Amino acid sequence: MTGLATRQEPRTGRLSAEDWAQAALDMIAEQGVAAVAVEPLARRLGVTKGSFYWHFPSRDALLQAALERWESVEQETVFGTLEAVADPRERLRALFRVVAHEVKSHVIYSELLKALDHPTVQPVIDRVSQRRLDYLTASFRQAGMPRADAQHRARLAYAAYVGFLQLNLQLQQSKLPHDEFEAYVEHVMSTLIPPIQPATAA
Repeated sequence: MTGLATRQEPRTGRLSAEDWAQAALDMIAEQGVAAVAVEPLARRLGVTKGSFYWHFPSRDALLQAALERWESVEQETVFGTLEAVADPRERLRALFRVVAHEVKSHVIYSELLKALDHPTVQPVIDRVSQRRLDYLTASFRQAGMPRADAQHRARLAYAAYVGFLQLNLQLQQSKLPHDEFEAYVEHVMSTLIPPIQPATAA
């Protein structure tokens, strides 16, 4: 690491590690994981490479920070907004709606799925997927489903999400028309979220 060179960089202090991580995420969304490189990111941010080496020892360290940022922000955006929803079925509906409209997160996730052979990407996807499955399972359990059924429904719901993204990639579709997509989301919710069971007489 060129410590002396970084201190001679006049714009080092203007960018934080988070700025670089966000720029890397933007690059992943636009061009994929392989496109993350120091020089093009420096040009995009209007600085030289010295600013980068002030914060990160390598390109892989930047990629790690970018993916951890995506993981953290995604968790806060998706799950953090649902804590106030007491009813588990309404919470599931809210979750499906939030996930359906987080377009940039979908794009990043799709690009990460293309790069599962990368040693930095795989652990992040593993953690995110397990956390999502655990959350879905707990939510379906709270909605009254037996444990095994809740686990199966969670897998089915997550498979529908990942499969939809993969289908769009395969068909090279950016997104469905608005009304068609909204109807699809409603259909997914009515199919996967269990109805309220009528009370039985004692």
